[in-house]
Amino acid sequence: MFPQQWSSPCGNQCTNKFAALTQIPWRVFCKKGCDADGETWEECLAECEEICYKDPVFKDHQWSAYIDRSPGADKYSVECFHACVAGCGYKFDIPSVTVDQVHPNRPAKPCIVSKPSPPPAEPVVAEEDMPSTSA
Repeated sequence: MFPQQWSSPCGNQCTNKFAALTQIPWRVFCKKGCDADGETWEECLAECEEICYKDPVFKDHQWSAYIDRSPGADKYSVECFHACVAGCGYKFDIPSVTVDQVHPNRPAKPCIVSKPSPPPAEPVVAEEDMPSTSA
């Protein structure tokens, strides 16, 4: 048995698409798309969103999103989602043009606008802290 026969054709396509060492995490998420339990393309896409975006693990406890095992940062979640969708596309024989047009249904996080910080105040020196010139 050759190594190419050890995994599914879908998994092999993920391996080929994400072959570089720096692409290993995305290869894993692509293969998760191949192995998704969904019976349809839409169910597979829903699983990709569940896998790649942080959600609370315990209902009504927002803090529990921190223990979710998804990638976390928005940039990584988007990369994860696209890799997973590629796996779903291989699984259901969806044309790559269609796969490339899929975007997550998650709303963008609101942009946090930080207020400019005021310039640092000059330290006030008390007279007793001033060096004396007498010796």
